[in-house]
Amino acid sequence: MRMDKWLWAARFFKTRALAAKACEMGRVEVNENKAKPAREVKVGDWLRVKSEAGEFRVEVLGLSEMRGPAAVAQGLYRESAESVEARRVAVEERKAGMVSFEKPSKRDRREIERFRGR
Repeated sequence: MRMDKWLWAARFFKTRALAAKACEMGRVEVNENKAKPAREVKVGDWLRVKSEAGEFRVEVLGLSEMRGPAAVAQGLYRESAESVEARRVAVEERKAGMVSFEKPSKRDRREIERFRGR
């Protein structure tokens, strides 16, 4: 089965074109080697997938020609414990770095407008 098709069926990417583009950009590795979109995926392969959701290190458990429900897609792979922990830490770091901004009041907006010369 093709790499881009499997990544799409396993729901790592929303479209097959995005999966192919990720392969071409070097964001997908199979057994520590860069993967092309047409590379064959076999049960037992270890993949490293970098996407917007984070970096995943997964073992291929099954193949599927069709994109199915998320519950079925999660059965196609098993994520390593190190990968789960690394993504959890990354999420916590992003949350800790977020700054919340209050909406400026009407008075503040008027002062900003005066400062800008409008």
